[in-house]
Amino acid sequence: MNRHHASTNGYAANKKRDDDHYHGGYSDKSDLESKYIWGMHDLVEDEKPDPSFSRSRKFEPRRKALYTRSRLIRLGLAAVGTLAILSWFFFPSSASLSLLSSGSTSSRGDFEIETLRYYDLEDVQGTSVGWEREERVLLCTPLRDAAPHLPMFFAHLRNFTYPHHLIDLAFLVSDSKDNTEELLAEMLEAQQADPDPSQPYGEISVIHKDFGQAVGQDVESRHGFAAQAGRRKLMARARNWLLSAALRPYHSWVYWRDADVETCPFTIIEDLMRHDKDVIVPNIWRPLPDWLGGEQPYDLNSWQESETAIALAETLDEDAVIVEGYAEYATWRPHLAYLRDPYGDPDVEMELDGVGGVSILAKARVFRAGVHFPAFSFERHAETEGFGKMARRMQYSVVGLPHYTVWHLYEPSVDDIKHMEEMEAEKREREAQEKEAAEKAKKLEDDFEHVGTQWEKDKQMIAESGKKPGAVDAAKEKVDTDGFKEKNPTEKVARKESVRKINTRQGNKKKEQDDEKKVEKAESVMSNNEAVNPAAAPAEEPKAGKKKGYT
Repeated sequence: MNRHHASTNGYAANKKRDDDHYHGGYSDKSDLESKYIWGMHDLVEDEKPDPSFSRSRKFEPRRKALYTRSRLIRLGLAAVGTLAILSWFFFPSSASLSLLSSGSTSSRGDFEIETLRYYDLEDVQGTSVGWEREERVLLCTPLRDAAPHLPMFFAHLRNFTYPHHLIDLAFLVSDSKDNTEELLAEMLEAQQADPDPSQPYGEISVIHKDFGQAVGQDVESRHGFAAQAGRRKLMARARNWLLSAALRPYHSWVYWRDADVETCPFTIIEDLMRHDKDVIVPNIWRPLPDWLGGEQPYDLNSWQESETAIALAETLDEDAVIVEGYAEYATWRPHLAYLRDPYGDPDVEMELDGVGGVSILAKARVFRAGVHFPAFSFERHAETEGFGKMARRMQYSVVGLPHYTVWHLYEPSVDDIKHMEEMEAEKREREAQEKEAAEKAKKLEDDFEHVGTQWEKDKQMIAESGKKPGAVDAAKEKVDTDGFKEKNPTEKVARKESVRKINTRQGNKKKEQDDEKKVEKAESVMSNNEAVNPAAAPAEEPKAGKKKGYT
């Protein structure tokens, strides 16, 4: 019987063998076939020469089987892994993930992880009606020695009309020397424990981080020109730390708000959000005392770029920081603050290049894209002004509302304080003089009681008594004593005695004058008589030694 056996190289030997000779060379036929099938070589048999091979046949080297079971398994696993990697790379969606998970774990059930959170950032882009779509807002407030301002700040928080449960609060307390952090914790607890269900806010974060800010919090130190560059770079670092720690994947908006805002519309978040801009700011002014004009623009960091400022920036060192409102940098930029009209439309927009940091509403996607507050000189600007420049560079919209006004707290300067002290001293001196004059007038009024109609009565009494002899002096005495009624009895007696003496002197003087007039009249009459009748003149006195002559 002739058979064709497969050799170890995978090809048929194509030889005719006698069955007895064939079986004589192998003790176990089935075992040998199994070895051929599984690629296992019998080294003993391989070494034996096969007399059935023709000497004229060319030798061919033996090859390994290409499609063995182990190799097929490895190829299958490699194919599955390659498919999974390609699907994950080109289709990173939940559908692909679910498909792969269900395919690989169908025997174990659904793929679930309790700590897994999935966020679709397309749903948190920010719209003009965020309160209707329940878009969450992150409110960020940096604090430093802000304890005096916290009661006013929390009064504003209570009055916000944007749903409180959609607002998350984040505070960064840094380099404070007062009890800002302790007072903040107390007021947050009171706010969250309010029985009104509309008052509690969402998630609250309080972060402590010191940056070594050495500039004082007084007006002269904070707004002095020499301290601006370093101070603003540190403030930029504080803002970036706060934002990076508090921003969550579900936030659609970020609202930056200073703690020292005095007056602000309760609807400011909705009012700014309605414009649907990437970055938007209101106009910031501050009230002043009447002797300083009543009001004044406060935030000059919101502006449009000018050719003069661009030329100025090219002349400065690369680490220099341009700041507005100082004579050292004359930029001649159009400022948002100076374009305010108290009666203008609050929805009018103005494109800006730099923004101030008192009140900023920005879409969260702006920060996720990489825009931040540069703590270095970015195009010769830092902090909020650099933030505006960077946002414009990345093609985001940056606008301001010139007629929508927020009022910052008035902080007097050193010169203002000196002037107020001088005014206060003048006021105290004037009040003292007025008080002294009032006391004198009151004393006179208490000492004498003026009777308005008494003079008319006295005149009538004098007129009636003038017809009676001796009644004039009595009437005068009555007028003198009744015209001013002393309340003190001793003074009244003294007054009457003085009036009597005056009347006596006046009467005596008048009598003497009458007597003198009578004498003068008599002498005048006698002179006239002598001139008319000389004989009537008296006889001359006789000289001594002579007798009078008698007629």
